[in-house]
Amino acid sequence: MKYIFIIFCCFLSIANTWAQKTEFQTNTDAQYHRAITLYNNKAYSGAQRIFKEVSENTSKVNVRTDADFYDAMCSIKLNQTDADQRVLDFVRKHPYSSKKEKAFLNVGNYYFANRKASHSLKWYQRVDEKLLNKEEQKELNYKMGYALLVSNYLKDAKARFAPLLGDPRYGTDARYFYGYISYKQQNFGEAEDNLSQLADNETYKSKANYYLLDMAFKGGKFEKAVQIGEKILPKAEKKQKSDISKIIGESYFNLEKYEKAVPFLNQYEGKKGKWTNTDYYYLGYSYYKLEDYESAIGQFNKIINGQNSVAQNAYYHLGVCYLKADKKNEALNAFRNAGEMDFDPIIAKDADLNYAKLSYEEGNPYQSVPEVLRAFILKYPESEHRPEIESLLVTSYLHQQDYQGAIDYLNSNKNSENNDLANEVSLYRGIQLFNEQKPTSALPKFLAATEAKNDTISNKARYWLGETNYQLGNYKNALDAFTSIDNLEFKDAQTLNYNLGYTYFKLKDYSNSSKYFQDFLDQQINDNDLNDDASNRLGDSYYASKRYSEAIKAYEKVINEGGVGSDYAQYQKAMSTGLAGDDSGKVTALNELIKTFNDSNLKDDALFQLASMYTSKGKSSKAKSAYKQILSEHPGSSYTPSVLLRQGLLFYNEGDNKNALVKFKDVVAKFPNSGEARQAVSNARNVYVDQGNVNEYANWVKNIDFVNVSNSDIDNTSYESAENKFLENNTARAIEGFQRYLKDFPNGIHALKANFYLGQLLFNANRKDEAIPNYQFVTQQEKNEFSEEALSKLSLLYLQKEKWDAAIPLLERLEKEANIPQNRIFAESNLMKGFYNKKEYKKAVQYAEKVLSNGKIDQIVAEDARIYIARSAIKTENYVTAEEYYSVLNNTATGELKAETLYYKAFFLNEAEAYEDSNIEVQNLIANYSTYKYWGVKSYIVMAKNYYALKDAYQATYILDNIVKNFTQFKDLVEEAKNELSTIKSKEAKTNESINSQN
Repeated sequence: MKYIFIIFCCFLSIANTWAQKTEFQTNTDAQYHRAITLYNNKAYSGAQRIFKEVSENTSKVNVRTDADFYDAMCSIKLNQTDADQRVLDFVRKHPYSSKKEKAFLNVGNYYFANRKASHSLKWYQRVDEKLLNKEEQKELNYKMGYALLVSNYLKDAKARFAPLLGDPRYGTDARYFYGYISYKQQNFGEAEDNLSQLADNETYKSKANYYLLDMAFKGGKFEKAVQIGEKILPKAEKKQKSDISKIIGESYFNLEKYEKAVPFLNQYEGKKGKWTNTDYYYLGYSYYKLEDYESAIGQFNKIINGQNSVAQNAYYHLGVCYLKADKKNEALNAFRNAGEMDFDPIIAKDADLNYAKLSYEEGNPYQSVPEVLRAFILKYPESEHRPEIESLLVTSYLHQQDYQGAIDYLNSNKNSENNDLANEVSLYRGIQLFNEQKPTSALPKFLAATEAKNDTISNKARYWLGETNYQLGNYKNALDAFTSIDNLEFKDAQTLNYNLGYTYFKLKDYSNSSKYFQDFLDQQINDNDLNDDASNRLGDSYYASKRYSEAIKAYEKVINEGGVGSDYAQYQKAMSTGLAGDDSGKVTALNELIKTFNDSNLKDDALFQLASMYTSKGKSSKAKSAYKQILSEHPGSSYTPSVLLRQGLLFYNEGDNKNALVKFKDVVAKFPNSGEARQAVSNARNVYVDQGNVNEYANWVKNIDFVNVSNSDIDNTSYESAENKFLENNTARAIEGFQRYLKDFPNGIHALKANFYLGQLLFNANRKDEAIPNYQFVTQQEKNEFSEEALSKLSLLYLQKEKWDAAIPLLERLEKEANIPQNRIFAESNLMKGFYNKKEYKKAVQYAEKVLSNGKIDQIVAEDARIYIARSAIKTENYVTAEEYYSVLNNTATGELKAETLYYKAFFLNEAEAYEDSNIEVQNLIANYSTYKYWGVKSYIVMAKNYYALKDAYQATYILDNIVKNFTQFKDLVEEAKNELSTIKSKEAKTNESINSQN
């Protein structure tokens, strides 16, 4: 029974376990089906949790396999980070499951549906296609083909679409993609075969017809392209209309139907709003063929920095259009650009020819016109146009005022005709150098020009040879040149008598100087300043010849007419009257000067002469009054030491020894080393002797450097020896003598004179640096008879070395102390320049205005003053004043100054937005003054700004590019051009895809 009981218990236990297991298994199946329901309802998160439980608890292999499958699918659906790994884990756990391929396919389809082509492709490639049924294989081919296409595996994609071309479900889509791939592979025949079958398909006809249109165009079937394009354009999608219009327009272009091409080309909107250089070329060339040159220019000039055959063609035709529009300067740039490219040699040659001719006609900013012409001959030695270009060479030099270039060319191609022409051109080069204040360089040019066969030219050359020698102080040579003139049929000859008068005057041949000055006055030339000057010099000639009555008449002419130099004439009249024996008349004339010419520099001279007259007549009171007036009204007068000395003598003669000594000692204290100081010492000695105070005199003399009683005889003897050589014009011995004297007596009695005369000798011997210490000694003394000349010479030496800091104080003294008008003008004009260089523009203008207020100044000096006012105004941005003065200068300026005035004329016109007028002035500068490169390049920047304002971006950028490339010597202008170029390119890049704003 026990055994049976045990058996029974076991049976019950087994039965109970089986029952429990059966019950659990039944529950797991229900959970699985519940999970499937959730999965189908896209409740993937809940479904996944149950599938995991079922997989862990079921004993059924097939249920576990299915649960694991759906678990992995849920991971994919839920985008879990380990989703891909779960699918791979499923395959690893169930390698023989029939759901393996389905798992790969489902994952691929999931990614495909979510437009993740590369992800789907990875899974599709894992599928074993042999295990799929035919429908599944078709689906795989279609989706995998599309994924391959999107991933740009065109060849593999095409192979996938090929089996589906006739399929009722996938065939239409597959054919479109197959045709599209053929189109992309440029297999246009195959593409057309497939896409043409979809030309009426509602889904694909828009795209298919567009590709058919593009293929017709690319295949050169332009008539067909036009037919297709015009058919589909009205109903095309908005985003396609622009491209379709472009294709139609370019098709008409290639069919040379330009009138029909233009409207369609204009409808093209570009890629993202940007055209390319080629797009602009098609439209520009179409306008060109329709002879609408302005419209053609408007398209061609948007092609910036092109470097291909299209650009070369465009630039060439742009040049032609500019010529048609009579814009020759603009054409020059376009032809130059086209000629620099070698894509089409025929175009390049014709462009170079036009560039050479236009350079001759209009000028060239980049290189001299002769260089351009020679470059053409060198590049095309066999050209049929060579004789024509060669004939322009010499005239181009003259037209550009490059006279030296013409001379060099003529000398390098010697023949009798060229030799004579070289002599003639030498005259113009000489005048050019003379006007640039380079007389030494001008001299040989005038000598060469005297050999010219043309009589007028040779006589002009003699005239200028004389003028140049006169300026250089070679008066004998000047006379030879002036007197050799035998034909007066040229404008400058009207002043020949005037020049001869001056030359004879400098040679101290007063008889001839008076003759020629009178001859000049008899000509009655309409130039009051010259006539006044000639009358004064006529008077001086008579004065020097002691023909005082005739001198007085000449001076009175100037006085009566109130001309320039009337005060000088009045003074000389007084002196002549006195020398003629009429002391009373002299006094009257001097008083007239003092009364009438209150601001005259000769007023102190007149007072001094008046005082001397009164002294000689015993009118001490009047003499004292005149001397006192000099000291009070002219404290800086050179007569001051003489006045003090003479005041002392007057007191001495009146027995007023006390005041006499005060005056004598005043001279010695204030004007040591002067002749008056030495006389004052001598006169003081007499006073002390008269007083019996010899010891007091001895004590006073001990403190005077230049007095050495014991050595005075040696001092005088040494100085006189040197002075005698000076008076004999024995320069070398005189220099040696004065140097020895100053070494032995550095503070000697004659130190002032010795230093001055030695400085003059060294200066004239072109040993100018050695003269500086001597002039410095003179200028460091109180004002004396040599001060003015020493200040003038020393400041000149500093100016030649551009030592402005040293020169300016001397010039300021010279302006105040000068009695000679030319010295004052010299001081003021150089102070004007000095303060400008020191950037003290206000002072520069003040001195320039002083220069201009002087009635008797050369045109060159007046121009200098005006230019410094104008330049200072520019520096201080006072453009109103600058424009006023540059405008005045423009009427008379020549050479580089003319180039500068033209630049500013263009600059101010640009500021006033008168861009075309501004360009005309730049063209004038380039055509006539291209020798002055800096101003030419600077004006070209203004021209570039003008062109851009006139919407010609090509001209603007081409000009600026060439400045940057070709004029590196002008760093400031290159930097300005770069900045302007960068600004323009940045703006143009917004509408032109071909422009790289970074380059």
